[in-house]
Amino acid sequence: MTTGNGKGNGGGWGVNSEYGRLRDVLLCEPVNFKWLPTSSISKATLRSGAKFDRQLAMRQHREMVQAYEEGGTKVHFLEPDEALPYQVYARDSSFMTPYGAVVTQMHQWWRRGEYAPVINFYQSKGIPIFKMITASAFEGGDFDVIEPNTVLIGFCGERTQEPAAQQVKGWMEEKGWEVKLAPIAEHYVHIDLMVCMLAPKLAAVCPDTTEDWVLDWLKAKKIEMIPVNYRDTMGLGCNVMSLGDSKIISTLQSKELNKTLRAAGFTVYDPDMTMFTMGGGGVHCMAQALRRDPV
Repeated sequence: MTTGNGKGNGGGWGVNSEYGRLRDVLLCEPVNFKWLPTSSISKATLRSGAKFDRQLAMRQHREMVQAYEEGGTKVHFLEPDEALPYQVYARDSSFMTPYGAVVTQMHQWWRRGEYAPVINFYQSKGIPIFKMITASAFEGGDFDVIEPNTVLIGFCGERTQEPAAQQVKGWMEEKGWEVKLAPIAEHYVHIDLMVCMLAPKLAAVCPDTTEDWVLDWLKAKKIEMIPVNYRDTMGLGCNVMSLGDSKIISTLQSKELNKTLRAAGFTVYDPDMTMFTMGGGGVHCMAQALRRDPV
């Protein structure tokens, strides 16, 4: 693989899809995790009076790690920093392209320092850094690869902001990618909450939260959409992680989607991830793909 062909960089790191066989993934152990008012979801959790259970969070995270390992994926970990409680959502502090990683710029003050352990990790592993966001805030959950050379970028202004979305759009268009920018309501946080690729030409989509033009665009690309209802979507039910080879990491609570996927022949790992979904992020939010087989 060589830089610039849309399939990867010279070191073998990179992704050109969300569903190629996942060889390496980046996570962060939740040793410093706690709920903060970071999104509409976590704010509702805090208002409800629910109690955060750190030991339960650790057990749930270990179960997710085991699912990756059983699925054949090598797991890497960021160095936890006690000043960064939301570091566990490793999707946001960077995102991967075929040309190397892009280091993002987080919007909320309690997440801004996440760039440091991310840069340290990539440098320590010899993983190329393709770009660094400088225009404004951009979070990795808004970089949604639909298929090779095609990406959907969300922005709500409260997390990812339009100037940074335009900056990323320019970088990817220079590499020959088709890029669509999708304004979303702040309530929905990131685009990967509502559109998540499962396999070639197959996506989990919440039609209640996704703009009609995005649905039409996906249909024009002949992408079959498994609908996820609004309630499940706001519980991060659409926010799943493909391991490739018809394997998916979902959550125990996403029962309807899990049932549909199993009926379609997928192997579905469904750990209980409530401590994290109540904090505002699902399994897709918690993982940064580092290396996938090119498709």
